[in-house]
Amino acid sequence: MSREKLRRAALPPVQENIDKLEKAINEGNFYGAQQMYKSISARYVSAERYSEALDLLESGSCLQLKHGQVTCGAELAVLFVDTLVKGKIPYNEDILDRVRKIYEVFPKVPLPSNMSDDEDVREFTEALGAAKTRLEGCSSFLRAAIKWSAEFGASRNGDPQLHAMLAEYIYSESTELNMAKVSYHFVRGNNPKKFASTLVNFMSKCYPDEDDIAIARAVLMYLSMGNLRDANCLMNELKRQVESQELDFPESDLVQFITFLLLTLERDALPLFNMLRVNYKSSIDREPAFNELLDEIAEKFYGVQRRNPLQGMFGDLFKMM
Repeated sequence: MSREKLRRAALPPVQENIDKLEKAINEGNFYGAQQMYKSISARYVSAERYSEALDLLESGSCLQLKHGQVTCGAELAVLFVDTLVKGKIPYNEDILDRVRKIYEVFPKVPLPSNMSDDEDVREFTEALGAAKTRLEGCSSFLRAAIKWSAEFGASRNGDPQLHAMLAEYIYSESTELNMAKVSYHFVRGNNPKKFASTLVNFMSKCYPDEDDIAIARAVLMYLSMGNLRDANCLMNELKRQVESQELDFPESDLVQFITFLLLTLERDALPLFNMLRVNYKSSIDREPAFNELLDEIAEKFYGVQRRNPLQGMFGDLFKMM
């Protein structure tokens, strides 16, 4: 019998290890179980028994997370994706469901409020640290899953559902909210209505003059990917939800620009597009990234090639000479 066959034969059925390690977890031996999950799964991977390695890592990550062991659970979740890559497991709905199952066990814990004394401050500081750990762990797992899905059969940007999961978790667990990062993943997702709900929630608690920038950024990001359909869907859903909650929809020059832009992109109207950029320049310049996004939109919708900044600089120098 070859050495490879001996190694495969030496490994027991994976359910035996799953049961044994589940018992260790339930008894509170989180660290010891973690080391065993890693070493045993590595043996299955080495023997190219990838399916069993995946079963073991999925079970371990979910159990650790259910017991509040976020660092351990996230580490096993990342190893689950690493095993997908090593086994060259193709992207499919079954694997996506397993990734979603792990994601749904990651804790979502609201930060405490109404601090009144030193004890509350201490608890709040600890809660911030725990939120950071949760966010880093889940983000590492989902980013790895997005990369795997892009490499092994999903769209070029990775599976849209995974992007939506990551956007939702970043929004729910970030202690210093970065709406640009949240928007980046939502526009690569497949749920503009959920994105609208998130934006409405953000509008209810953001600083003045941040709400219209968040809306404009979201729409421009969709458009920079050539996705006029979801950009319109987002705006319509935003207005619907704001009206149903009896809130005020932002009325500013920037929102007016976005409204006119969506109408302009429905037709072959490059001169009007350029005129809008000139007329609303002061509003567009409120966010440095908006001009770059508009350059991408001009390229996507009207075939306008973006000028290389270095080429422009050298061209100006030649003119001067």
